[in-house]
Amino acid sequence: MASAAAVTAALALALPATPAAAATACAGPWASAAVYTNGMTTSYGGHNWQAKWWTQGETPGTTGQWGVWADQGVCGGGQDPDPDPGTPSGFVVSEAQFRQMFPNRNPFYTYNGLVAALSAYPAFAHTGDDTTKRREAAAFLANVAHETGGLVYIVEQNTANYPHYCDASQPYGCPAGQAAYYGRGPIQLSWNFNYKAAGDALGINLLANPYLVEQDPAVAMKTALWYWNTQNGPGTMTAHAAMVNGAGFGETIRSINGSLECNGGNPAQVQSRVDSYRAFTQLLGVTPGDRLTC
Repeated sequence: MASAAAVTAALALALPATPAAAATACAGPWASAAVYTNGMTTSYGGHNWQAKWWTQGETPGTTGQWGVWADQGVCGGGQDPDPDPGTPSGFVVSEAQFRQMFPNRNPFYTYNGLVAALSAYPAFAHTGDDTTKRREAAAFLANVAHETGGLVYIVEQNTANYPHYCDASQPYGCPAGQAAYYGRGPIQLSWNFNYKAAGDALGINLLANPYLVEQDPAVAMKTALWYWNTQNGPGTMTAHAAMVNGAGFGETIRSINGSLECNGGNPAQVQSRVDSYRAFTQLLGVTPGDRLTC
């Protein structure tokens, strides 16, 4: 399912910090691997934080009054975030946290589009205890970040692949055209049979109009959630099952890309996904758990 042009989400999470400013916009999100020096500002937990001196790996707001970070106040929405992340819809990721996860996202990918898609699969991030719910949300968004370069890419960037995603042996063929079923959306839905299956499950005729996945943010997110919740892919279980049954984040990678990345296939790509997952679980206030790789 992965786009040939997938970019590691770790790059988005390690954006250079910007000088402190009075504006309430959030600076680049804090990254544990990044180095910050005196006067540099980053955002974490809905606040901007200014470094007092050189630091690396010290979480903002956790080291007391003598810590390296000076709280610069609430950023983003101008209101102090609820310490228990969530929304009226019950989703465990708030809009402010979504913005921190994807500071450079394409305007196509909206928080409202994500929340609107949740109704299609109500068990997603609503199964198990609070830790399990947050881990699943973080796992989904970490894989999405990897597949799309931080929610930057809507369609597969390698156009040479486009004609290859039509399996004409299927009885329904490729009614939208031979080159119409290229990768789109947060998990880069591709192939006519996947558009057919996803469309049937969602009650949308994506076989006839696959372009909806790159035109409607909620449809795009629904296709990603369809894959996450219902498809084993090259793995042995769905990504949803992996997270709610304790198999671990590594099994979600196997369900998406299998041997292309797992069992030594591409350890750098696996590590990119793991780095994003660790950062997102930290932002949501939970530990990542075990079995992070595949």
